[in-house]
This record gives sequence, structure tokens and C-alpha cells, in this order.
Amino acid sequence: MNRRSFVRCASLAAAGNIAGLRPFGMLNAMAQGTTDYKALVCIFLYGGNDANNMLVPFDTQGYAKYSSLRGPLALPQNQLLQMGALPDYALHPSLSDLVPLVNSGAMALVANVGTLVAPLTRATYLSNGSKPSNLFSHPDQQQEWQNAAVSGATPTGWAGRISDALSPVYNPGATIPLITSVAGDTLFCNGASTSPVAVSPGNVGGASCSESGAVCTTRSNAAQAMLTFNSGVSLVQADDDITSNAYKYAKVLSDATQSLPALQTVFPAGGLGAQLKQVAQIIQARSAFGVKRQIFFCGIGNFDTHAGQLAIQATLLSGIGPAIAAFYQATQELGVTNNVTSFTMSDFSRTLQPNSNSGSDHGWGSHHFVLGGSVHGGALYGTYPTLAFGGPDDSGSNGRWIPSTASVQYASTLAQWFGVSQAQLATVFPTLSAFSTQKLGFMG
Repeated sequence: MNRRSFVRCASLAAAGNIAGLRPFGMLNAMAQGTTDYKALVCIFLYGGNDANNMLVPFDTQGYAKYSSLRGPLALPQNQLLQMGALPDYALHPSLSDLVPLVNSGAMALVANVGTLVAPLTRATYLSNGSKPSNLFSHPDQQQEWQNAAVSGATPTGWAGRISDALSPVYNPGATIPLITSVAGDTLFCNGASTSPVAVSPGNVGGASCSESGAVCTTRSNAAQAMLTFNSGVSLVQADDDITSNAYKYAKVLSDATQSLPALQTVFPAGGLGAQLKQVAQIIQARSAFGVKRQIFFCGIGNFDTHAGQLAIQATLLSGIGPAIAAFYQATQELGVTNNVTSFTMSDFSRTLQPNSNSGSDHGWGSHHFVLGGSVHGGALYGTYPTLAFGGPDDSGSNGRWIPSTASVQYASTLAQWFGVSQAQLATVFPTLSAFSTQKLGFMG
């Protein structure tokens, strides 16, 4: 348990498990103009989304190769969703809401992205060239995607380091942190000098607890009163500071909900839809918070499809497509389409070769979506892997693709659009110098 997790648990225990010690709030605020506003919205697909069935070759030769190697996990070609802007590729049948976004140029796809320390070929990989630590491990690869560092041991995330660098520049008088998570505490959000605010989608205002009425009020008041005690113990004092900020942010969020109209965009209920609706509502209130830069973290799972993959992934993606499309519609409603960029991340993809349980095993390089008005969409960036077991892009013999694009290059492209300067890149992305291309071209 790290210090951040310890003090969070200590806060909850001291307050009798009052949920409100984390800053909550469903915002419902009128859109207001903010000069030079930009937001990044990360959508993390936990468990390792099978990108081989999310983006599929659609030309005759490409589909035939995919189908023969994928075996029982191959999706029928007549069910795939061909994209007019990228006619040689098709999306999973559950992603029909995203096809118009690709065709209109609002969404780009980035092929075969994954964690790398330096560029790798099959030959250098097999000869023990430099590679990320603990490949194919869920927790390690989640952390390495989120911290853009050599290993999961780095205690800050790349969004957190952006917050360290840009908060004093763009949000000097802001009443909430630069980063908001609607999916709990994550390494991605943690900086060295800045911390995120955590929001629980669907909860209005501040503290809540299992009891109701006077009992809850008494418990909440007691918890807040405890914060005034000076214990002299540095760890407890640090915990008190975090908890005090949580109450402060709860009030700020609650105040922003007053007398402001609801969004007209309809989001799908539950899951990612609820998270992205919460993000849209916070963006709606941006002027009230005094922010010019915001980063949001969303997360959904479980994509760890070792068995029964076809049905499980279809169900998961059927909730993701409508949610992402609704969020883009909300940015249009709010007049911030060019100011907000959404993107996906995931632990890794999965092996092209199926296993014996109608599933697939942990892979490496994956394909991702980037969406927004500033995205050069309707195009595929990076290099789609050669579909061949033991081929030039396979780390072994079962279709576990060596990434042709590093996750740090992907992140750097987003960060530079967001406002990270060339001088700041080395601090935010300590491994970026190993790659000659630091901007992939999918952002305006």
C-alpha cells in the first residue's frame, strides 16, 4: 500500500466510512466561454482489450489472412463495419456509433501501440534487447501505460507530471485540481507536487454515509471537527490536509450545480456512459472553476477475455461505442469540440491465436481511438502489424505483436497539443528521447 492509498483509507476509517471524504459531485452547469481551454479525456480499457477484433483488415487478402489465423475467434466479414474513410479496415460489429465519427474525420485510429523503452524489432527482442519490465502482466503494463516510464515503479503518472508542469501556468487560481478521475485513484493522475480530485459519477454535492438524516449529519460534522486537531504526527497531518481539501472540493462542486440547466445530450445509462456524462458536466462548469486546462480519467473493464471472448467483448464494446459518441455530441452541445480530445488506453492487446477456451491470452501492441475536433481523423496512424505467426512483428509464435509505436510517443502527441512545451517534454516523458518521432501527426 502506497502512502496515497494509506491516507485515503485512514480518512475513511476516521470518519466512520463517510464516502464524502473524497470530493464528489454531479455537475450540471451552463456552458460558458473560456479562452484557451483544452481538455484531455483518457478512457482506460482494463484487462487488455482484444484489438485484433476491434480493428480488422477488410480487403480480400487481409481478411483472408486474419480469418485463417484467428480461427474460431474470427468475426464474419459480413458482420464487420467497413469504414468509408478507411475502406481496407473495418470495426467490430458493436462499434456502429463510431463509424460515422471516423468517416467524418472526427476520430483517428492509431495502430500497434504499446509500452517500449526503445524501438524494437523481432530480432532485437529475441536477442534480449531493451524492453519494458514484466511484459504481459496486467498490473505492470497498466502502470507503465499510465506512467510512461521504464517500469511500473515510477510513482507518478504522465498526466500527473503534466499537472505539475502546467497547473501554475494555466490554472493558477483554479478552485479544483487540473486532473479529475471518475474511476477512482490511479497512477496516471498522480503528480509529484499536485494531486487529482476524485468524483463519483451520479452523486450530488458533498458527504454521504450509510445512515440518513441527523445521524449522517452528526457523523459528518464529527469527521470535519477531527481535522482541526493537531496531532503532531506528520502522516496524520498530511491525511488531514487531504481530507480538508476533499471537503473543500465537495463544496466547490456542489455550489456549481445551482440553478444551471441540464445537458440535452442523452448518455447511455451506467458504466462508461455515466462516467463520460460526469466529465461533460464538469467541463460545462469550467468557467466557475477558473480552469483553462483539465485532464480526466475514465476506466471500464473487464477485457481479460481468456474464455468466452466473442460474447464478452461484444457486450463491453456495445457500451463503449454509444458512450463515446454521446460524449462527442456533448462537446458539440457545449461548443468545445475543438477543445476536447478523448483517447483510449489499455493494458495490452491479446494474442491473435485463440486459446483452447474460446478466448485469447495476453498480448502487447494494440490499436487505439483518438477523438475530437482537433484530431486529424478519418485516418490510420502508425503501422498495422503483419498478421503472421512468427512473422516480423510477432514477439513469439502466436501473434503477440511487438509495438511499432511506443505508448510514450502516443502520449507525447496528446501532451504537446495540450500545451506541454518542448522544454518540458523530457521531464514529463523521461523515455521519449529514445524515439526519433515525438509527434505522430494525428493532432492539429
